[in-house]
Amino acid sequence: MSKENGTRSGCKDVFHAFLVKNAHYAGDLEIPCIKTEENLPSRLVPFSKALSRKDYDAWVHFYEDDASFERLWNQPYKYLPVLQKYQGVITPDFSVYRDMPLVMQQWNVYRSRAIGHWLQENGVPVITNVRWGDDRTYELCCTGVPENSTISIGSHGCIKLLREREFFAKGLDYVVNRLRPKTILVYGTLPMLSFRSIGMLGLPYCSLTAIIK
Repeated sequence: MSKENGTRSGCKDVFHAFLVKNAHYAGDLEIPCIKTEENLPSRLVPFSKALSRKDYDAWVHFYEDDASFERLWNQPYKYLPVLQKYQGVITPDFSVYRDMPLVMQQWNVYRSRAIGHWLQENGVPVITNVRWGDDRTYELCCTGVPENSTISIGSHGCIKLLREREFFAKGLDYVVNRLRPKTILVYGTLPMLSFRSIGMLGLPYCSLTAIIK
């Protein structure tokens, strides 16, 4: 990532280089790295509702339509003071659909990591959301994620059809073997194939849908 492009006098930062200031990068695509977080959420609130709540004893998640949180990317400083009041944030779940152009899938993974890094730089505890599409994004979705850490995944809307379940299960198997996560937080349900890939390794698994408030 060119530091000059983000700091050049008179040059508007249209690609939000400030989000990755001080970042370390991983992979050929230079995906920002996220640091390990030891704390786990006991309560959750979606971003769209977090903006108006007064009870901040919860973690903020983005398992909702992209339109609900695209504004965070567009105006991150506007929402930072609110997010700093909460116990932590699970990184944005920007869509990675198989029928999207691959470059857009890569861009959405980058954006999620960039916001996560920036939040950590601003003192917000962060857990990485890991999102994949098909086998083209299995390695990409692991990039920038620390091994042996807590990760979060979402299955909502991804396992309705048998074909979708197959892609999801294969991706989860890759993620589990690649990252060897200490704990997996799951928003939604897990098909039996996916559950086996976790259970065979004896990994702790926590259903996020059970603690949504």
